[in-house]
Amino acid sequence: MSMWVHPPISPDALRNAEDESLRKELQWYLKSLQTSLIALKEGLEECVKLLAPVEPGSTLVLSSLRSESVKGFVTRIGTKITKGDIQLRLLTVPPNTAKTAANSTSSTRLSFKPSPQSPEIVLPQLLSVRSLINDALDIIDISRWTGSSCDASFIWGQLKLLHDRLSEAKTCLKGTTPGAAPLDVPGTDWTKDSVPDEVFDPSLPGALSLHFSIQDANLVLTIRSIVPASPGGTPNTPSESAFSLSGLHLRNRLLGISTRLPNHDESGEVFEWRGKQDVIVREKARVETGDPSLISVAAKLSALEHEVARWRFNLNILMGKGDDDDD
Repeated sequence: MSMWVHPPISPDALRNAEDESLRKELQWYLKSLQTSLIALKEGLEECVKLLAPVEPGSTLVLSSLRSESVKGFVTRIGTKITKGDIQLRLLTVPPNTAKTAANSTSSTRLSFKPSPQSPEIVLPQLLSVRSLINDALDIIDISRWTGSSCDASFIWGQLKLLHDRLSEAKTCLKGTTPGAAPLDVPGTDWTKDSVPDEVFDPSLPGALSLHFSIQDANLVLTIRSIVPASPGGTPNTPSESAFSLSGLHLRNRLLGISTRLPNHDESGEVFEWRGKQDVIVREKARVETGDPSLISVAAKLSALEHEVARWRFNLNILMGKGDDDDD
């Protein structure tokens, strides 16, 4: 599109005037970003506070939908699960509590609390989120106090680093979705990252896996009853003597009703358990509970990431780069 100027000037002079105007607009925008970075830092510091290990923490209720297979609670303080009391009613897990007036069926009770003798339950996803946010705060300080705040190439590179860190932190809180392609998110491999048996008092049965993870900013607990797989990939049938004469299983046997394990999405798969043996998952239960603090952090990170993306887009235009130019 041609531009009309009065009084008329030469094409070279017009080009120089356009370049000078663009240069001034770029410098104005770089200066305005310094104020924007202050607001971004305040938003990230709010996320840090929400992830801080502050007593009493968040007590989260665990309850399976449409069944009594999992009930209980856990407490999250910062990046750790510090205590909990969980009741399981699974067909393949022997109960360790008797029936009471309040509970007509026996259950498996798993409890834990802080102890210097037992390992901690750490949530690697939250560790990564906290580390990435701290990286982003360092990048902001460098952008404001180190280098040249009026150097467009320098600020462009800093904004790219910021966007990458915020995107990674958001991905860690998003977690992995069952059936979707696996993401490089720490702590989401249950075969390696399940809770150590000795955390619980008494210790977990050796054929039981409890795995805590984060998905869509919710805390997720997945329980798996596992058995060794035979060389052909089929289960070695475990003895049922430990719990075959209790509760519902006893009633079904007396009535001649077969107890059929419910299907799940990992049926038939063979997994390498803790790098030691191949196992299959006989029974699986999954519960998730909303964590208000994590949901708030996820919302803030999403908004901040969007804001940084907008800054990068504007700076690309002023620097004459393409919309998707990351070089």
